[in-house]
Amino acid sequence: GNRKAKTDFRTIQGKGTGEKLGHIREERNKEIASRLQAVFCEWYDNGHVNEEDPNTCILRIRLRDGVLFSHGTRYDIDFGENK
Repeated sequence: GNRKAKTDFRTIQGKGTGEKLGHIREERNKEIASRLQAVFCEWYDNGHVNEEDPNTCILRIRLRDGVLFSHGTRYDIDFGENK
């Protein structure tokens, strides 16, 4: 089921809904897993991801709102379509 989710990094914060899409090796996740591997190739295969672990899953976070901090300026973001 869907759960509340929150990101919190040094320069961006956000709130939204998390959705577990299933194990990374499930057939239905093949395309998105390939894209994630390509985007995160610098660290994907160096011990950060264990595809053998049954708890390794893809988590989609649909952001509702967020705050971005850049060069001393705050930007409030509303992802209205995900409310």
